Amino acid sequence: MSSKVPLALGFAVVGLLLLIFCNMAAASDETIDMFTIADPTGDWGFPSPYGHYPRGPGYIRMSLIFDTLVWKDQNGYVPALAESWQLEDDAYVFDLRKNATWQDGEPFTANDVVFTIDYTKEHPYPLVSPKLVKSAEALDDYTVKLYLNGSYAPFIEMVAGALPILPEHIYSNVANPAEFLEDEALTGMGPFKLVDYDRAQGTYLYEAYDDYYLGAPKVKQLRFVKVSNEMAAAALEKGDVDAATVPPEKAEDLGVAGFDVLRGSHDGITKLMVNHRKEPFSDARFRQALYYAIDRQALVDTVLRGYGIIASPGLLAHDNDLCNPNVETYDYDPARAGELLEELGYTKDGQYFTKDGEPLEMEMLVTATDERAGEMIKQQLEQTGFKVTLRSLDSKARDSLVSEWDFDLALNSHGGMGADPEILSRLIGEGFSFNSARYFENQELNDLLSREVSEMDPDRRKELVDEVQVCMLRRCRCCPCIMPIPAGRTMV
Repeated sequence: MSSKVPLALGFAVVGLLLLIFCNMAAASDETIDMFTIADPTGDWGFPSPYGHYPRGPGYIRMSLIFDTLVWKDQNGYVPALAESWQLEDDAYVFDLRKNATWQDGEPFTANDVVFTIDYTKEHPYPLVSPKLVKSAEALDDYTVKLYLNGSYAPFIEMVAGALPILPEHIYSNVANPAEFLEDEALTGMGPFKLVDYDRAQGTYLYEAYDDYYLGAPKVKQLRFVKVSNEMAAAALEKGDVDAATVPPEKAEDLGVAGFDVLRGSHDGITKLMVNHRKEPFSDARFRQALYYAIDRQALVDTVLRGYGIIASPGLLAHDNDLCNPNVETYDYDPARAGELLEELGYTKDGQYFTKDGEPLEMEMLVTATDERAGEMIKQQLEQTGFKVTLRSLDSKARDSLVSEWDFDLALNSHGGMGADPEILSRLIGEGFSFNSARYFENQELNDLLSREVSEMDPDRRKELVDEVQVCMLRRCRCCPCIMPIPAGRTMV
């Protein structure tokens, strides 16, 4: 094994975390005593199914302890707690493993799966809709049948591969799982057990579960520590951490120094969210003026040092097979932005546009992750005539303000864009409250989103995904509310 350790860039930390240390261990019979991962945010919540923060890093922290029926690697779906599965009309039958045990030694059976489905109907798990499964039936101790409420194309990925299975013998007595923060709440069947969690410091320490049904992990202890992006490269060079997100300009130097630079597809996205329920942002022409004033290629070149690509207004990256290349692009055109503002009654008075004697002023929320992009967007908008104030806060505070519609503009970064296109329903419809779209008023768009996830024919489903991306812009203009900036972040 190389003396240098992997360097994970951007969202690769979230999407490839399990793959990183599993591949390291698989490459050799050597065990790894401790593997340390730097994270700029730190705390992602108590790593129980109901205690973690409902974002990718929070889910990863939890998924190290709790397992799902199905998992996914770089080649597609792979067995997890279910060894095999088959679709029978509107129901899935799963054949379960007989050698899996809960980390307290209790056996795993089909009753745990049935209990999980029933329990999440009463206590919804934030990342999986309880409406999708009508009922669950244990056919025997190791066979379970899940009856769906109708056709749902991404069921394996978005339910069987995402819903953590709960231990009935523990959670059956828990009335409020969000407040269940005892050690028992972390009794899972995954490859690791939690040893220590420090919310204030943003640290997590896991140890291998030696009776894991796929075999004892070669990584004996796994640790997450809070390290800012600016300090990550130095922490790697000093040997304080083994994997980290680093600023793009540091990647090549670290590669030359012998570190492995992990590169992935463009599944992460940074977008400018706009409060389209608030004037003047409620006018589509005003939102369009904002986007014409942003030079996204300059953002990729300068902020990301070329480690990314311009995003599609249809949200899916241009190198995604499902991306519709025919959607409007809103290329950089500050003159057109000025024309739109003049149509709305604004006049240029010195540096800024004004209306009724008041400057065109707005606030943009940013986090430490997106401050550099925020500064550059502010400069670009102000060159066109928008007066912008930046407000820096942590991601949880930003998400809360966006959820409550208490903001003007906000930068938001997340992964998941390389997953099933069902993600479009969550980003545009009622899925994630920390996204600004939530465009419920346009019936055509919502009908398309519903038909897309119900369509089982892959070719017809791709056509519907194309229509969704066009409709977002042409009909309801909801996509300008969530204009992507650089897709891929620091991944190539």
